[in-house]
Amino acid sequence: MKKIGFVDFYISEWHANNYPAWFKEANEKLGLDYEVAYFWAEQDISPVDNVSSSEWAEKMGIKQLDTLEELCEKSDVIVLLAPSTPEKHLPYAEVVLSYGKRTYIDKTFAPNLKEAQKIFDIAKKYNTPFFTTSALRYAEELKEFTDVKNLVITGGGRLFEEYLIHNAEMAVALLKKRIVKVKTEKMGKQYFCRALTDEGNEIGIVFSQGLGYSITAENSKGELLHKDITSSFFLNLISDMLKFFEDGKTPFDNNETIEVMRLRAGLIEAANHDGEWLEV
Repeated sequence: MKKIGFVDFYISEWHANNYPAWFKEANEKLGLDYEVAYFWAEQDISPVDNVSSSEWAEKMGIKQLDTLEELCEKSDVIVLLAPSTPEKHLPYAEVVLSYGKRTYIDKTFAPNLKEAQKIFDIAKKYNTPFFTTSALRYAEELKEFTDVKNLVITGGGRLFEEYLIHNAEMAVALLKKRIVKVKTEKMGKQYFCRALTDEGNEIGIVFSQGLGYSITAENSKGELLHKDITSSFFLNLISDMLKFFEDGKTPFDNNETIEVMRLRAGLIEAANHDGEWLEV
């Protein structure tokens, strides 16, 4: 049995609560043998539900460790969570990646492009394999969009800065082109975003808490294709995570992560310049 270690800011949150069961399901599907055995959390009480680390440990049957270093030493592979506090990813990664163990870093990868690049530099220094992504990259519906242009993505969440990563990840995964210009217009708590690639392809993002995730685009024949995202993308992500833990091969080009961060950072900055095109 290979041991997975969870690193989190506070442990009782949606990702940590659901991933262990999904790992078990993916094990059965892939014929692998991983378990979430350990966790370390910087903050004891979760602001989500007021559950303490010790209460979570007892409920989940996962051992709490006293230090991040101890977790890194005992775990075979590491999942760095803290999905709602990406500002914690760099300081945690400075410790975690120094152990050279295969690591997954949850969304949002980093709060800004500068810190994202620093994490890559740390991984390179210690030759540590890692990857990061929004789970929406693993929506089955994305496979139906090949050779497309004029891409429109809808979806949203509680906060633009936190949940924009999902829209940006899908856009980059589908087009795989460099973003050169961005624009964001605000309408109350809703955002209308546009981006232009270096080959003149356009991306539109409609971000609203009330919208489900969907993709619309023109194919090579000029036809419009639309899909609402309803597939089990988290289970697909977990399966790819286990494959990565097995062979150390990242499931996609890590340069795409930097492009995702460029797009996200550009659109957030553009929100401070309502309606203006900004170069990225």
